[in-house]
Amino acid sequence: MKQKYIIILDILCYGVIPYVIWNYGREPLGDYWAILLSTVPGIIYTVYRFIRERQFNIMGLFILGSLVLSTTVNLLSSSAEAMLWNQIYLSLFFTSLYLLSILFKRPLALYFMVDVAFLQGYPRETSKPLYYEKGLFIWFQLVTALFVLRGLVQSGLKAWLLTEYGADGYGQMIIYMTITGWVFAALIWGGFIFTGMKIMKHVKEVHGVDAKPPNRESIS
Repeated sequence: MKQKYIIILDILCYGVIPYVIWNYGREPLGDYWAILLSTVPGIIYTVYRFIRERQFNIMGLFILGSLVLSTTVNLLSSSAEAMLWNQIYLSLFFTSLYLLSILFKRPLALYFMVDVAFLQGYPRETSKPLYYEKGLFIWFQLVTALFVLRGLVQSGLKAWLLTEYGADGYGQMIIYMTITGWVFAALIWGGFIFTGMKIMKHVKEVHGVDAKPPNRESIS
């Protein structure tokens, strides 16, 4: 799927359509069902992307796991406001997983990069130990820290809006979450791209090998 179409679909499924469902659905359906239904386009789109991109790996399982948990939490919530608070708690839970992965020196960003490299043809048994080498590992810690920062900022912003406006502020939450989500997506992907450049430079300088396109067999 071309990047420009991904951007358009992201905006539609995570921002525009949920906002429309919330605005026009809350009066006939009530806040609870309007919020619940507004999450459906994002769920369907995420599953579609998951299957299309064949992300059956740590990255894919993490995405699928978060999707299942968030859907379960939404369905079990007793009211619209309770659902929004539970979403905040769940976001902080995933943020804590990223933070723990940093503290235990198993940054999730590193494993995500291993999965991406594998899809490009690089064996996991080669890329994983490479990424742990001195000079590269720190960058994966920093990229994972961006995930932590994203979770804290978005959870804090959502909690503030919920405290100030209650469930009535859900429309604003959609807008702010979409905007901050894109800002952090740009930062995180920029971090991955920068780290990828560091990897290529490291491979050439330390191992004396050019970082060739897919199907690189090994680094001596």
